[in-house]
Amino acid sequence: MADVSLKEAALIVGVVAACYWNSLFCGFVFDDVSAILDNKDLHPSTPLKNLFQNDFWGTPMSEVTGVVGRAELLSSIFFLAAFLSYTKSKGPDNTIVWTPIAVTVFLVAVATLCKEQGITVVGICCVYEVFIAQGYTLPVLLDTAVQILRGKGSIPFSMLQTLLKLIVLMFSTLLLVVVRVQVIQSQLPVFTRFDNPAAVSPSPARQLTFNYLLPVNAWLLLNPSELCCDWTMGTIPLVESLLDVRNVATLTFFCFLGSLIVFSLRYPGDSSKTVLMALCLIVLPFIPASNLFFPVGFVVAERVLYVPSMGFCILVAHGWKKLSNKSVLRKISWVCLAAVLFTHALKTLHRNWDWESEYTLFMSALKVNKNNAKLWNNVGHALENEKNFERALQFFIQATQVQPDDIGAHMNVGRTYKNLNKTKEAEESYMIAKSLMPQIIPGKKYAARVAPNHLNVYINLANLIRANESRLEEADQLYRQAISMRPDFKQAYISRGELLLKMNKPLKAKEAYLRALELDRTNADLWYNLAIVYIELKDPTEALKNFNRALELNPTHKLALFNSALLMQESGDARLRPEAKQRLLHYVKEEPQDANGYFNLGMLAMDDKKDMEAEAWMKKAIRLQPNFRSALFNLALLYSQTAKELMALPILEDLLRYYPDHTKGLILKGDILMNQKKDIVGAKMCFEKILELDPNNVQGKHNLCVVYFEERDLIKAEKCLVETLALAPHEEYIQRHLNIVRSKIASLGATEGSSLPADGTATAAAEEKKNSFQNLKEVKNEQKTTQTTVDNNKGHSKNKKRTEKNNMDKDTPKKSTKEIKDIEKKRVAALKRLEEIERILNGE
Repeated sequence: MADVSLKEAALIVGVVAACYWNSLFCGFVFDDVSAILDNKDLHPSTPLKNLFQNDFWGTPMSEVTGVVGRAELLSSIFFLAAFLSYTKSKGPDNTIVWTPIAVTVFLVAVATLCKEQGITVVGICCVYEVFIAQGYTLPVLLDTAVQILRGKGSIPFSMLQTLLKLIVLMFSTLLLVVVRVQVIQSQLPVFTRFDNPAAVSPSPARQLTFNYLLPVNAWLLLNPSELCCDWTMGTIPLVESLLDVRNVATLTFFCFLGSLIVFSLRYPGDSSKTVLMALCLIVLPFIPASNLFFPVGFVVAERVLYVPSMGFCILVAHGWKKLSNKSVLRKISWVCLAAVLFTHALKTLHRNWDWESEYTLFMSALKVNKNNAKLWNNVGHALENEKNFERALQFFIQATQVQPDDIGAHMNVGRTYKNLNKTKEAEESYMIAKSLMPQIIPGKKYAARVAPNHLNVYINLANLIRANESRLEEADQLYRQAISMRPDFKQAYISRGELLLKMNKPLKAKEAYLRALELDRTNADLWYNLAIVYIELKDPTEALKNFNRALELNPTHKLALFNSALLMQESGDARLRPEAKQRLLHYVKEEPQDANGYFNLGMLAMDDKKDMEAEAWMKKAIRLQPNFRSALFNLALLYSQTAKELMALPILEDLLRYYPDHTKGLILKGDILMNQKKDIVGAKMCFEKILELDPNNVQGKHNLCVVYFEERDLIKAEKCLVETLALAPHEEYIQRHLNIVRSKIASLGATEGSSLPADGTATAAAEEKKNSFQNLKEVKNEQKTTQTTVDNNKGHSKNKKRTEKNNMDKDTPKKSTKEIKDIEKKRVAALKRLEEIERILNGE
């Protein structure tokens, strides 16, 4: 093997870098999205063993595996490394050097892990050993075999050594094949007629088309002017007759190939050896993709020509060398070589820009081939990702016209109509796609390669119609139909579980999610969904366990972080608060613009009596979302609890500006105005507003009664309390307050000897006014405590000394200060929970 100088290596590297530098500015497109961006095997948390159990896409090889999808370039590197290692296995005097052979076997295994065609390097090594290293020709081998069969000679020692080396190579190859078959569970990959139409065609169309694809690939090597990223579906029409003119290309190809094979095997010399190795590099690596032994998932794929192109380049270089050695053709040969290198370099630079984005890639493919519905679909997907649904719809519809029986195209049309809020048209498209699905065959498993795509028609249609409450059972039937066609269709169980929750059937939803977990226990979303089911089943302990399981699999699972923190907070267990806080802090780190995270951190701080911290969190939530209803109210509540009632007023003003009908906000504002600002008129307006919104609001009406008492309108206060008692006849405090008012009316009547003035204003003596005012404070004090009972909020009532006791209160059992504080704490906590539930229900 000729040595390569440093200058030659630098020149090659420089030319390659110049041709491909602009590819650095391109993004991940086409298969890159599935194979790299969405591949779970590339996540740091994925066990290393999964790389050997899953295919290039991260899918278990026992389900979705063919010759497509491996890293051809990486395989080519190990392919060449294995061959170069084997060339060093011949020692002095034709002895065997075993170390290079061991390294070759290892590199063959690595090349095969990258792409299945890597195993074909073993065949190249065998050809090299026999015809290059040992120098045999086909006539010599045939003559030796004949002599041995006739008993006129024995096998030469050198040939025995060659056989030993070949046996080791072949045995290692067989072992790799056995392992590969075990991994795929002895099942060949299954492809659809859209992937490879000829594979499901009858004879002779099947054989004629497969043979015609060979000259098509050869032409791509010879003249790569029209390249296409996808050659499936109707890219190349079937060759259905012997009279098809394309058969001439097939015949010409086999004649040319046959002449090269005869030349390389029959004649000795360096030229024939060069041609032989070139043919081996062209033919052997292409065999797995040739459809000769098993169908593949494409019609033509330029990527499978990477290794064959090496052999083709050897042929071209060998031919150019022959021409350049002739003095007459030397200048012309150099000019032709320069022209080829220059044009191919320009073509490479231009082609690189086609791979800039998915849109540019598939649009370039449509310039080459307009008969491939998959290309029209992919352009539509690219536009759909840019939210350009109108244009995307045009390409999807064109795909259905190019390939009317393409299920995926009709599904794309339906999905786009749905995005455009055209549900009727979306359902019609899904129904067309569903009608193209094969009939269910009992006991037969649906094709694994097709299921993830085409079976989604049932999922999409069910998701569409379940928006109609009257069609939930119909949607459930579609999910069950998908499951019956493929019992391991995980997404069907997930979607059905969501539907069953909506139908208020949590036990059945639990069964669906458990079945999905049997198929995939590493899916954090499934554990999260199961936790939601346990919340519906009123089992917070199991819910928290499942949230924790989701976070073990995905520590940054945002919904699990947030909802598990809420669940810990709701438990009332102070021991869980630190962990709840840590999860919320993690959540706001992941979602720094979500006000909900800061709000719940504030609620936790309120539970822990960390008032300044709670205030800071609430303010941050309000800064992010100025109309955050619950944050505004709870910040005002926090101020009222910490003797900062006047600071609560501007917060309540903001709250009521966004939500004028916020009852609890009106009550709290009225309470502050009456007790702190002594603004009876303002307080009265708040309570009257409450009654406008809800005439039967007991708390608002009772507070208005207190306002009447404050205004010295005892008659009106009495009437108001009577009406309030009628609304809540079992509330003892209302009856007690009514008795107090009536007692005052009677006292004033006896003092004056006449009825009260018409306006209800007290006109008693100064002492009576003092007594009346003192009793009013008592009523207000009672009322403040009762507000907390009805509204589950407010701050702590200030203790006021009483100068007299009402006879009605003597029979009332007194509570200790500790009991009152405990009750108050529970009431405050209950209000915060109520506000949080209200926020969730309102979608805040």
